[in-house]
Amino acid sequence: MGSFSIWHWLIVLVIVMLVFGTKKLRNIGQDLGGAVKGFKDGMKDANGEDAAATAPAKELRDSTTIDVEAKEKSRQQ
Repeated sequence: MGSFSIWHWLIVLVIVMLVFGTKKLRNIGQDLGGAVKGFKDGMKDANGEDAAATAPAKELRDSTTIDVEAKEKSRQQ
């Protein structure tokens, strides 16, 4: 009795869509996504990474440097 099946969740989703409407749910999703993006940017700034210094370097890279970008990201972590 503690677990819900997929049918229970689908019924809940339909009821939520009927109550709030798809437009309002889409706006909530966009707001939540913007908040997460802002949080990630804030964490990068808090760690001392300067976004302005890395922006010109990204513009100079072309599609052939994908492996180099992946190696750089793995080194930073």
